[in-house]
Amino acid sequence: MASEKKGTARSNATKASTNGNGKATVSRTSKHQAVTTGDPPTPVKGVNKLTNMISPEPSFYQTVEHNFEKAAVAVDYPRGILDQIKVCNSVYMVRFPVRIKNDIHVFTGWRVQHSHHRLPTKGGIRYAEHVTQDEVMALAALMTYKCAIVDVPFGGAKGGIQFDPKQYTEEEIERITRRYTMELIKRNCIGPAVDVPAPDYQTGPREMAWIADTYQSVTSNQIDALACVTGKPLSQGGIDGRTQATGRGIYFGIREALSSTENAGIFGLAPGLEGKRIIVQGLGNVGYWAAKNLQEGGAVITGIAEYEGGIFDKNGLDVDEVFRHRKETGSILGFKSARDYKKGNALLELDCDILVPAALENQINVGNAEKIKARMVAEGANGPVTAGAEDILLQRGIHIIPDAYLNAGGVTVSYFEWLKNLSHVRFGRLGKRADESSYTRIVSMVERATGTALTQAERSVLVHGADEADYVDSGLEETMINAFYQLKLAYDTNKKVNDLRTAAFVVAIDKIAKSYMELGIFP
Repeated sequence: MASEKKGTARSNATKASTNGNGKATVSRTSKHQAVTTGDPPTPVKGVNKLTNMISPEPSFYQTVEHNFEKAAVAVDYPRGILDQIKVCNSVYMVRFPVRIKNDIHVFTGWRVQHSHHRLPTKGGIRYAEHVTQDEVMALAALMTYKCAIVDVPFGGAKGGIQFDPKQYTEEEIERITRRYTMELIKRNCIGPAVDVPAPDYQTGPREMAWIADTYQSVTSNQIDALACVTGKPLSQGGIDGRTQATGRGIYFGIREALSSTENAGIFGLAPGLEGKRIIVQGLGNVGYWAAKNLQEGGAVITGIAEYEGGIFDKNGLDVDEVFRHRKETGSILGFKSARDYKKGNALLELDCDILVPAALENQINVGNAEKIKARMVAEGANGPVTAGAEDILLQRGIHIIPDAYLNAGGVTVSYFEWLKNLSHVRFGRLGKRADESSYTRIVSMVERATGTALTQAERSVLVHGADEADYVDSGLEETMINAFYQLKLAYDTNKKVNDLRTAAFVVAIDKIAKSYMELGIFP
């Protein structure tokens, strides 16, 4: 039975990585080895060092490569094809000046295109002081695998600018965003058919609108220009449902993982979401919508953690009330009768059925993996569980729903937005009223045949024609359900696959390898 499979720890092997020029270099990782990416620190105002901190574990990018190699031994493709899939095809680093008040600040940004087996490439842009080239490369690689898993026809990409937007005014952030966009345009790293950015950590519809406007200003004769970026406001070509898409996708994925005795048995849980105790780390866009949908689906949200601390109530927390409390007070702490934790990460170690880390990477590591009490870890964020921690969790019988599958709701709905921008018509516009007219006639015939009149409320539900939000939600649900069973099939049938992350990578590698082999090598 699938539920009887147990994860096994695997040691780190020699890993191939890429430098900024895309050339492969081989290094053996050590527990105490400092991992360096990009250029050395440069004494320029506004430019921080580009190296990762010394860590007892592999870097984020090395962790992604480690997971890739675990899956590579479970597939039968030439090593050359596997190497082509694994490496980042293009790594661009830009430094650009922006006038801030009465001074000039130089900012560092990246755009990484991991795979060109499908075009355009696709991936978000994050703003954070801690962004590194290693991190952006890891996220770009994950985007490639993520798109393949959920059958979205994009290659993976990612971008980032190394600064803290909280320290700048809206006008200054706009100037930084627009100048970064110009750097991408100059390098042909953005466009509806080339590379399509999206929101990520500390970016949102506002920044995407600035990017779209900048691109349109330079390419004024391009009719599909709005498709150069997704995650835009509705008024600027966005799509209804994009904001909640990642969190909604997490809900669909967890729900499906518990939909039957066989599925739930992988995690040692009873089937069904009803009554499951869940702790969520992160109350940003992803964490909020995941927690809200899980609660509405019957789960009990017993804990929520944020950077300022965490709160816990075994009887359950009302997600919307917690969100309002934090917005009004500036802190998640002090909510009603919930117990406060000054260190939010402490909640990761509390007893629960499902743990949803939906903040940043490396939150569950070798330092706390032994203390995790959840039966299921559902990765809402990218890379929240390190390779070393995953080995420990699997040895303890705690299985993970991997990020490469679970948080793919965002790119799925971004794909729908891209299609909308290319077609220049809102989903549902052509068929909604025709469907409602047809449904109304059917309901009226049933009423006459049965002699029973429906209430107006009942009638409204039955004759409702699908609008854009309905189509988006339906497409997202179909995508997440279909992708889960592709992972499940690999987990059940491949004897070399002992966990769902490896299953996800096997599914992705299989699709990408077939694409490369069918395309051939030119010239």
